[in-house]
Amino acid sequence: MNPIQQRIVLGEITGAHGLEGEVRVRIAGDGPEPLLAATSVWLGTSAMDPEARRYPVRGCGLGRRGEVRLRFEGITGREAVRDLVGLLVTAPASLLPPLPEGEFYWYELVGCRVESASGESVGTVREIWETGAHDVLVVEDEGGQRRLVPTAARIMTEVDLADRRIVVADLPGLLEPV
Repeated sequence: MNPIQQRIVLGEITGAHGLEGEVRVRIAGDGPEPLLAATSVWLGTSAMDPEARRYPVRGCGLGRRGEVRLRFEGITGREAVRDLVGLLVTAPASLLPPLPEGEFYWYELVGCRVESASGESVGTVREIWETGAHDVLVVEDEGGQRRLVPTAARIMTEVDLADRRIVVADLPGLLEPV
């Protein structure tokens, strides 16, 4: 899918706010800005859910810490929100602000091929784990073996999003399966 059209998860609906159909959305990201800027979103079970429904956003505001409140067209009452609880709020990736040089959104890295600096194929990024120090790429090879690769700049020596390729340093023990 074209990266501009690709949907990404912005949050998850956790409950109702008030009686008029507003929803509470737990933010899935660094801040509320993309949710507050959205004019419409898709609600589904994943970013690529083929059954996700598009909802125009008719109002928004900051909520509790780590939350945003949204009002959708067609949702008019607390009862209507019940069916939405647990759904993910997704929107086109183009809604995200540009990042500084050398920084990447997670969705851009998932699916990239990973190879060592010496040219050895390592596998494909399947997911990314958030940890205390550095996020970790979960890289899976064709045989299903997984390797965990920290996203530190000295380890990820090259990221070529156009070619969907990441080069990692040849460090002893780095590419051992887990």
